[in-house]
Amino acid sequence: MPHIAIISASVRLKRNSHRVALYLSHFLEEKQLASASILDLAEYNFPVFTERLRLQPEPAAEIVAFAEKIKSADGVIIVTPEYNGGYPASLKNVIDLLYDEWRRKPVAFATVSAGSFGGMNVITSLQYSLWKMQAWTVPALYPVPKIAEAFNEQGEPLDKMATDKRTTRFIDELMWCIEARSRMKE
Repeated sequence: MPHIAIISASVRLKRNSHRVALYLSHFLEEKQLASASILDLAEYNFPVFTERLRLQPEPAAEIVAFAEKIKSADGVIIVTPEYNGGYPASLKNVIDLLYDEWRRKPVAFATVSAGSFGGMNVITSLQYSLWKMQAWTVPALYPVPKIAEAFNEQGEPLDKMATDKRTTRFIDELMWCIEARSRMKE
């Protein structure tokens, strides 16, 4: 069974995007599609990095462990809010920290906003940053508009049937990319 690392990017107080990370983790395991772990950047509380991990003379153990979780995952889902048309500094910080860990890694995006567009403005800049690091950005997107009306604080969708149907299409595309990558390695 593949393993998916889910990065919950927001470190804000009273953040809403974490609801989607909780839901996706539960969905993957409930449907027995993959094991999942949430890498919550609010729990890591990383400092602003001054250098890529591979160039740091003595990286902290927590940083090395985070990098290993990304490297060993079969795929990654990044759940991010949109802040002023972009993604949070906490996410940019960990994207730039790593390099080899992103190479040919299937990475899917779930974007969140309080408004009607579901964080769609953040997609281009996020895709570009990861593309430059040679990640495999999955073409399926998972925008969540009006997050407070879509999921409760425990990550339960308010319209489970419609949300699960939409999520199945998103996860199917990620799983296809993971399977294709696995076959290419053989």
